[in-house]
Amino acid sequence: MTSIAALLAATPSPSPTSAVPDVEVTPGVAGFIAIAVVAVVTILLLVDMTRRIRRTRYRAEIRERFEAEARNGGPLTDEPARRADEDGRADVGDDTERG
Repeated sequence: MTSIAALLAATPSPSPTSAVPDVEVTPGVAGFIAIAVVAVVTILLLVDMTRRIRRTRYRAEIRERFEAEARNGGPLTDEPARRADEDGRADVGDDTERG
């Protein structure tokens, strides 16, 4: 039994060797700046995309309103009431000044 223990103790276990030290394998400041730039650009693109989608939707609503006015022969009569419902205010269609 002692010969097996002596044999196992005498053979060294291979250890993996690395050509690059572990300390220098970090992204560092350049990696942080690159990720920060990507994040900022992504946020700006999302804001711009949301603005363009909203603008397109509003233009479609206005186009539908104009087409409805053209079919009816005049302006829609429920416009102030509809806007008041959307805004939650009753004085949207009122053009008089309040003192």
